[in-house]
Amino acid sequence: MSKEMEMVERRPSPRLTTVVMVEDTIRQGGRTWSSVAEIKRELPRQVNHYALMAVLEYLEKNGRISVALDGIRWTGGTEAKA
Repeated sequence: MSKEMEMVERRPSPRLTTVVMVEDTIRQGGRTWSSVAEIKRELPRQVNHYALMAVLEYLEKNGRISVALDGIRWTGGTEAKA
């Protein structure tokens, strides 16, 4: 098995409740988040860093957030990125 496959298998899979919690926190914040740590501090419960990164990657891929140099912003779009 390749090292890349091993990395994918070890990556934590967030639960649906975690995805919804992160999505709600970003949406209800109504602002641009300057860092992942800032989002982490605002979450109602602790989330594993790698699980949070997986959620943010999922939300960006599905067009719900945009990640840029100025921060992370809720777009609420339904268009998925290729």
